[in-house]
Amino acid sequence: MGMTQAERILARATGNESVVAGEFIVADIDLALLHDIFAAQVFDTLADVGFDDVFDPERTVVVIDHLVPAPSAEAAAIHQRIRDHVTRLGIEAFYDSGTGICHQLLPEHGHIRPGSLVVGTDSHTTTYGALGAGGTGIGTSDMVYALATGRLWFRVPETIRFELTGSLQPTVTWKDVILYLAGRFGADAAQYKAMEFGGEAASRADMSSRLTVANMAVEMGAKFGLFAADDITNSYLLDHGGIGCEPFGPHDDAVYETVHEISLSDLEPQIAMPNEVDRVGPIADAEGLTIQQAFLGSCTNGRIEDLRAAAEVLAGKHIAPGVRLLVVPASRDVLKEAMETGVLATLVDAGASVLPPGCGPCFGGHGGLMAPGERCIGTHNRNFIGRMGSPDAEIFLASPATVAASALAGAIADPRDQGVKHA
Repeated sequence: MGMTQAERILARATGNESVVAGEFIVADIDLALLHDIFAAQVFDTLADVGFDDVFDPERTVVVIDHLVPAPSAEAAAIHQRIRDHVTRLGIEAFYDSGTGICHQLLPEHGHIRPGSLVVGTDSHTTTYGALGAGGTGIGTSDMVYALATGRLWFRVPETIRFELTGSLQPTVTWKDVILYLAGRFGADAAQYKAMEFGGEAASRADMSSRLTVANMAVEMGAKFGLFAADDITNSYLLDHGGIGCEPFGPHDDAVYETVHEISLSDLEPQIAMPNEVDRVGPIADAEGLTIQQAFLGSCTNGRIEDLRAAAEVLAGKHIAPGVRLLVVPASRDVLKEAMETGVLATLVDAGASVLPPGCGPCFGGHGGLMAPGERCIGTHNRNFIGRMGSPDAEIFLASPATVAASALAGAIADPRDQGVKHA
């Protein structure tokens, strides 16, 4: 019997010929990721339980990205502790404040390989499924164990297959696709399950789009969010690390818990309304609601493709009075490309404020906080109560084109009304 992509990843990580859904296993970790919210705590605990090193410094990556720049003396002290630990442990893959967001940096710098098993102290570690890897978030105690031993236990997840067909309309993006899936199936539809994204539409999706979808798979509860590694993956890896890959995906006779066949041809721009990611409908459901803030960025949609899509909407125009448009490139490399190609100038000319590469307003730790009664529309992945300041503020989630169109209108707006051809 063939295996799903998740089963193939976990079978390889255990050294077994096969594994089956529901089985409990102990797997070897290929890569461990820590970021600044939990890294100091994890390293402190590791030392407290008697470990003076990690299982493999070359397979450990540390990123300071959430509290950037440090918003308080306490945060600065945590960053300093992280730097001290990184030096002590000999971890060379360390990305300091302002370099970018972990889920952008790891693919961008060639750390992710198809078929590998990646654990991280961030729930959106599912992002790496865009490159055919099994990425999943874990807690601090599990990370301490993983760093000490290089291994961790897993329950092999059942897999839900999404067979995606058709072609997206102009201005409709893969952010709209994953929002639609969340709205249709619910935030707990894939609880501790793997989600596989396949079909001819998925095979045409570029890497930026795949990263968006895999990133938000966790918003439906997924353990893994997976695309097969193919020619698009190979080209991306050659451009980001210089080493390509062989095709890697599920077996043709894999057995799934459920298969959903979904055509994307008639999909409209989508919007997630406060305060749940799965409270989703077409843009018309919220069109006309006044906004005070628009946000373009995050590990979900802070790539050059996202900035370019917004710039295409905003070119030669200016955001509405009373609207704050915050732009946060996902990495320094994205920022540099936006500068070199004129995308950044277009955004700034339209009235945007550009923040340093990092999680920024998405995390809500300091930048872009909102007052009671304000509304924000953004490209981030979560819209929970109080995530961006006041618990009485509202957060709407949408694509970069929809965010840009709304910033122009001063209210939630349909990007198709701007006459933009971007897809």
